[in-house]
Amino acid sequence: MRLIGAAERRFLKTDWHGAAGSDGRKPREPLWRHMVGDQLRRLRHERGETLGETATRAGVSPQYLSEIERGRKEPSSEMIAAVTGALDITLVDLTREIAERLIAMREHSTTQLSGTQSQFVLAA
Repeated sequence: MRLIGAAERRFLKTDWHGAAGSDGRKPREPLWRHMVGDQLRRLRHERGETLGETATRAGVSPQYLSEIERGRKEPSSEMIAAVTGALDITLVDLTREIAERLIAMREHSTTQLSGTQSQFVLAA
C-alpha cells in the first residue's frame, strides 16, 4: 500500500487543468515546501528513523525538522542540504523524486478528468 503525503491529498482535491472553479479562481498547485516536507518524511520513515535521529545528524532541532516535514517552514537551501545529507540522498535525488510525484499527480488528475468527460460523452 502506498501512502500519500499531505501535499498529494491537497492536490488531488483540485484540478490541474487551469479551469476556473466555482469562485472563478484557478486551483493552486502544491507548494514546494509541502512537497519537500512530504518527501523528507517519506525518506525518513523508509529508513526507520525518528525525528530526533535525523535531526541530530542534520544539526537541527527535532521541532524544526517536524515543521519542515509538515510544510510549516520554508527551509533554506542549506537546511535542505543538511537534512538530505543526514538521509544519505543528494539534492538531485530529492528534486527528481518530487518532480516524479508531481508528474504522477498531474497525470492522475488528467486521467480522472478524462474519465469524467467520457462519461458525459456517453451520456449525451
